[in-house]
This record gives sequence, structure tokens and C-alpha cells, in this order.
Amino acid sequence: MTWNEQFEELFDRCLSAYQGGNLDFMTYYTPEDLTFLTGIGYKPRELFDFIEDLADEGVPARSTALLIAAVRRDYLLTVQKGETSSRQISREDVPSFGEEFEGIAYLPRIIAKAEAKLRGELDPDMMFGCGGDRKFLRENGNIHPADFLRHVWAAAGNPSKVAEFVRNSAS
Repeated sequence: MTWNEQFEELFDRCLSAYQGGNLDFMTYYTPEDLTFLTGIGYKPRELFDFIEDLADEGVPARSTALLIAAVRRDYLLTVQKGETSSRQISREDVPSFGEEFEGIAYLPRIIAKAEAKLRGELDPDMMFGCGGDRKFLRENGNIHPADFLRHVWAAAGNPSKVAEFVRNSAS
């Protein structure tokens, strides 16, 4: 089984548990599941957030969760050489909802969240791809969250490159 098939199987199993009324996401995972998630740079809560949103709101799709996982996994393996970060970014560490960069509201916040997501540093109570992120991406050219992550990665800390990508996507 390839890692993506394992991810999809785990996603479906967890979604079934949630839809069956089990809201304690830590009971979803076997020790092997937790090892797998660590190996792709995912935290148990991250997967649950995608499952909860899909079950409750109908979005994002399982394929979106998989594509985001692929970007995080690629970053972990290529940039971080398989070493996870011990740092954790909290809500207080990211810009507020109303902050702007180059006239684009919310951009500083979503860039900070995307950078933390790439490094595996998001606090478990924060989600890259949450409703606010999805709204921003939808309103700025219907950008796929995984594409946004890859552009943030490629921008290498230059928010002007991300702003240019967003402006070009919106036009």
C-alpha cells in the first residue's frame, strides 16, 4: 500500500467513526496510525479537523486533505530531511484576521499559517484550510489550498511573491 492509499483508508475510517457519533478523535488511531501520521508530518488533530469540516460542512473534500498532506510530507522529507520541528505556532503568533499585505486583507495571516503548516508547527487548535482560509482562497481566484501551500513554499519567505500569485489568481 502506498502512503496516499493508507491516508485515504485512515481518513475514511476516521470519517465513519465521526459520523457514527464518536467525537473523541484520539480513539480513532491505532499506534500504527500514529506512526504513519508522524511519518508524513501530520498531527492527529489535523486529520480530525478535515474530517469534522467535511462531515459538518461538506468541504473540504478528502482529496483536498490528501493534497495538503502531500505538500506537508514533501516539505518534511525534502526541506526538513525528515526531522520534525519542536516549535509550535499559536493563535497569538499569527497576524490578526484584518491585517493586510500589499492591500490584500487576511494575506499575512494565511501566509503565516501556511508557513507553519509546511514546517508542522501549527498549534493543534489551528487549522490550515479552515473556513476563513477557504473563504479567502475562494474569493481570490478559487485557489486550491495545496496550490497555495506550494506557492508559499516556493516564495521562500517573500510575501510579495505570494501576493503576486494571489493577485494573478484573482484576475
